Amino acid sequence: MIGASLATPEMPMSAALIAVVVVLLLMRAAPSLVKIRRFAWFSQALSALGARLGEGSHAAGHAALAVAVVVPVVLIAAVHNALENDVFGLPALLLGIGVLFYAWGPRDLEHDVEAVADASDTRQRREAAAHLWPPGHTPVLAGGALVEAVFRCALRRQFAVLLWFVLLGPAGALGYRLIERSVDGEPGSRLADATRRVARRVLAWLDWPAAQLIVFALALVGHFDAVLGAWRRAGGASLRPDHGFLTAAARASVRCELDEDRADALDDESPDSPPPATLAAREAPELRDALGLVWRCLLAWLAALALFVIGGWVS
Repeated sequence: MIGASLATPEMPMSAALIAVVVVLLLMRAAPSLVKIRRFAWFSQALSALGARLGEGSHAAGHAALAVAVVVPVVLIAAVHNALENDVFGLPALLLGIGVLFYAWGPRDLEHDVEAVADASDTRQRREAAAHLWPPGHTPVLAGGALVEAVFRCALRRQFAVLLWFVLLGPAGALGYRLIERSVDGEPGSRLADATRRVARRVLAWLDWPAAQLIVFALALVGHFDAVLGAWRRAGGASLRPDHGFLTAAARASVRCELDEDRADALDDESPDSPPPATLAAREAPELRDALGLVWRCLLAWLAALALFVIGGWVS
């Protein structure tokens, strides 16, 4: 995935791996901690900077966004660099864990997927599914659309922030999350349309390498031929700031998973068991398979990161 030579001095790969594992454990052990992921300060900074630089001007809006993102990112980078040689790097590691946890999400993907899968009626399912779509978008309850939504959320809630954390340390994770909030979060409502379009283009380029690496992992942990074929048909080989190839590959992989599940169900079917269609309706298999593939891809990323760490120790 990403070579040891790309790890910045601010966040060695071994420290990055420890931070990611700790964050995942915290998500499991203390899910209520997600409440700390608030970005009201970022919204206020955008509003204050916009008023000071002159509202209504495209250049002023772009400058306000740049300053609101760059200042906290540079501050985090400076503090992290200052701490990296103290107490064997432990303070720097703790700062990295804190920033990564803050930048992760902001919502918990597994909780949102389970809420949709466990909904008792269409209204509840639509309300739960709204958390898988950006604000202002109407959720679609069709299986394929839900699979795409799960992987879009996984890209922006987990994988992209993880990639930039490994490459650039805590500053990279925070910078990515602030840009993402400028597009999909409440802070984005403080921006003019032209500035938000700029943020959207920047976010698309930040997402692109992470989406490519997810597809690579998906091919390894899922159905290689189906994923590769869908990736090619969706333009994954082209250098465009678009991640449609990721959702296409995800749909293809989940479709293969469901075909295998249905074949197994038919083989094991007994006179007293419900038909496969009933099982599918009750258990939301697309969602659960999509979430399972997301976790498998995440584990593949962590395994690759661990291999680079071990390789660094050996060399």
